[in-house]
Amino acid sequence: MTSETEILPEPSPVEPLIKHAVSAQRLRWFELCLVLLLTIAPYFLSSLFYLIAGHNTQGDSPNFKWTTMIVREFSGLLLLGYVLSRRMLRMTDLGLRWSFRDVGSGFLVASASYLAYGVGHIFVRAIHHAVFPSASSGPTPLQIFGHTSFMAIPFVLLNPFFEELIVRAYLMTEVKDLTGSWFLSVVLSVVVQTSYHLYYGWEMALSLSFQFLIFAIYYARKQRAMPIIVAHGVFDIIGLMQLW
Repeated sequence: MTSETEILPEPSPVEPLIKHAVSAQRLRWFELCLVLLLTIAPYFLSSLFYLIAGHNTQGDSPNFKWTTMIVREFSGLLLLGYVLSRRMLRMTDLGLRWSFRDVGSGFLVASASYLAYGVGHIFVRAIHHAVFPSASSGPTPLQIFGHTSFMAIPFVLLNPFFEELIVRAYLMTEVKDLTGSWFLSVVLSVVVQTSYHLYYGWEMALSLSFQFLIFAIYYARKQRAMPIIVAHGVFDIIGLMQLW
């Protein structure tokens, strides 16, 4: 009987790399869900509550309400910055770059999205009233927010950065990198953003989704955040002026 030394195959150097890639991908999904949970979920729950229970701004302190939202959104942006820094990334990697050209593009995006909103509103309103003839169109901005205060100004300046960097630039970039689909990233971004605007009622929230769709398509094509931040800011400022 002859004995031969059995030669065991050496482990493939590719296997650890595959395991590391899978682990990194899972971590990115976790971080994406964590950011959305801590920043967007409270707005979604509040929006759902107002959709079901209605609005009552009496007794609310305007300054306290706006200040609370400022702290929440500033904290959310800090969390996003931390998550990006773990991967040696910055906000500029999400397309946040300043230029006069981007500002000009922002006004063009605002015009296109307003047109889309107008068309969408006619379409949604017709269906809504055909299905629910006696239903109201939803609360007015004044019924939702009440008369504004000085603290609403810094909130309006901060909010476009908060929404467009988190539910647009970050969410879409992560979904695209993790799934390879810009289409899916656009759909998820629009669905998430529409979900926490339900306090306007179904009709207005779905109408706004047409506006959000233009924002998402623009980002998918250009990967530049400043134009959609400017466009979003235009609508927030107009909305604020209606509350004075």
